[in-house]
Amino acid sequence: MITNISLVTIYCLDQEKARDFYVNALGFEVRTDVTMGEGFRWLEVGHPSQPELTITLMVPGPPLDAEAADFYRRQLGKGQLGGLGLKVDDCRKTFEELSAKGVEFVQEPSDRPYGVEAVIRDVSGNWLVLVETKAFSPSDFG
Repeated sequence: MITNISLVTIYCLDQEKARDFYVNALGFEVRTDVTMGEGFRWLEVGHPSQPELTITLMVPGPPLDAEAADFYRRQLGKGQLGGLGLKVDDCRKTFEELSAKGVEFVQEPSDRPYGVEAVIRDVSGNWLVLVETKAFSPSDFG
């Protein structure tokens, strides 16, 4: 029986820069950082309040074939890959805090039927959505 989602992969162009971004800018913690055979690095980070979910920061490569790895590198370079949705208590306050740390915002906080939303880019070009949720109903999307 499946009990939860425990691992999500985010592709990145530079694991060290991605690690620093997720840890220093977003407040995540390193869970695993090991090198295994032929320079393959297994790097996991996670949010301190969510121990059951780990994010693997992976450079495009095996087990992807060369064509697929190249596709991911191109999409990252264009900033066209989605990443994660991150729940926040106060989107506007988080916007101010992350902006002060140099985080790139693609979209400043905006009111939506489901709450307040902002969009950032990580150092590899993945977009991450910050959402301060509120109660809503389907009719709110009129």
